[in-house]
Amino acid sequence: MDREHRLKRLRFRAWHRGVKEADLLIGGFFDAHHAGWNDAEIELFEALLEEQDVDIMAWAMGTAGVPMHYQGSILSVLKTLNYVPIAK
Repeated sequence: MDREHRLKRLRFRAWHRGVKEADLLIGGFFDAHHAGWNDAEIELFEALLEEQDVDIMAWAMGTAGVPMHYQGSILSVLKTLNYVPIAK
């Protein structure tokens, strides 16, 4: 599968998690950062999407420890939470 097709699939999966909060967190993160990812980061994000939303959200908010295999660039940026729009 080519890069463009992989990214389209990932965008759909990131925005269709089943819970609005997870959609905003994971989908917003994808939209803000996917363009600069290399192949290894795309693979890591694909693996991350297999995890439970509550775990991903806990890792991003710092309420649970991040498993060693996810520590690094993607989770470091995910934890900033500056890509989630907040209605005022």
